[in-house]
Amino acid sequence: MTIERAYMDHNATAPVRPEAAEAVARVLALTGNPSSVHAEGRAAHKIVEDARAAVAALVNAKPAEITFTSGGTEAANLALHAARNALGVRRIVLSSVEHDAVRLAAAHSGLEVEVLPVNESGVADLEALAGLLDAPGKVRTLVALMLANNETGVIQPVAEAAAMARAAGAFLLTDAIQAVGRMPVDFAALGVDMMLLSGHKLGSPQGVGALVWRDELAFEPLIRGGGQELRRRSGTENVPGIAGFGAAARAAARDADAYARIVELRDALEAALKAAVPEVRIFGENAPRLANTSLFSSAGLNAETLLMILDLDGFAVSAGSACSSGKVARSHVLEAMGVEPYLAKGAVRVSLGLANTRAEIERFVGSWARAAAKARAHQSDVKTGVQESASVRAAASSAVPA
Repeated sequence: MTIERAYMDHNATAPVRPEAAEAVARVLALTGNPSSVHAEGRAAHKIVEDARAAVAALVNAKPAEITFTSGGTEAANLALHAARNALGVRRIVLSSVEHDAVRLAAAHSGLEVEVLPVNESGVADLEALAGLLDAPGKVRTLVALMLANNETGVIQPVAEAAAMARAAGAFLLTDAIQAVGRMPVDFAALGVDMMLLSGHKLGSPQGVGALVWRDELAFEPLIRGGGQELRRRSGTENVPGIAGFGAAARAAARDADAYARIVELRDALEAALKAAVPEVRIFGENAPRLANTSLFSSAGLNAETLLMILDLDGFAVSAGSACSSGKVARSHVLEAMGVEPYLAKGAVRVSLGLANTRAEIERFVGSWARAAAKARAHQSDVKTGVQESASVRAAASSAVPA
């Protein structure tokens, strides 16, 4: 019997949009280097610039503020490199729930790193930020605060943090990778200095992203060579990928209202989870969240086991971030929120898209509840066996003559 598959892991990667696939196919049929001056080169250059305008329009930035990269991770490394070498940044205040692309880039940047805590809902502590920005003897500082968390979907007070940073003479970098296309994102209105984007979260092919950098700021490239991308990122552009990114950006702008309605599906999911297992914990439930994201757990579960069972039942979900080489590891996000390890280890993330249905939600909840019951029964059997073994050992010990 063929099992019907339901893809519910859009925060890991979104399905490629038909418009993006068509754009990539069209470009693959063409020949031309965007840096060449002949007709074919000019045509390739126009494709890149049209995509740049589409991505800029989606986040209300200027086209000249968009630098295409190979993805969000490169954009993060480029941002920290340029902040240090062009803006004189020597210290980064990093929220405790940032994606590893930013966390590890910061750890290896040579910058002094300080951690900004979050509350139990996963929202950054702005009072703590004020103290960190007002620290005596401070050096030029960059604040890194993501716009929406990839695991919990919790939306951060980025505009408020950016205003605080600017008042203190600091800069702010926001990772908007999960937010763009799933909530309104306005680079200019947020008041941030730099923003990270990744095309495959929007429905473009993987392997293309962008750094948005406020145009009046000085810049220092990380990759040197032919001076492409306004001399910010050398190397011949990935024209097919960029074309797909631009097409996905236009489609995301068109579908913005439809995406907001996914909250009804997410709420139905969470209500059904609570009905099936009343003690289920939904992380970040009391904070503003992306409409499509739910991270939840119940005591006594193991995410790695759950994911295998759910996959066999036809559901593609994850245990949080999908950027850890396929491993299911303890979530630093839940740890930062103060979630107990016994609860965090069973966390499963569902992230929905436009194609998901109410029927899929109902099937998923039934599958998860059955898997949870099996896991608890197994745990109970193991515990009973351990207790019985201990009792046997104790009885045998007492029967041995002194």
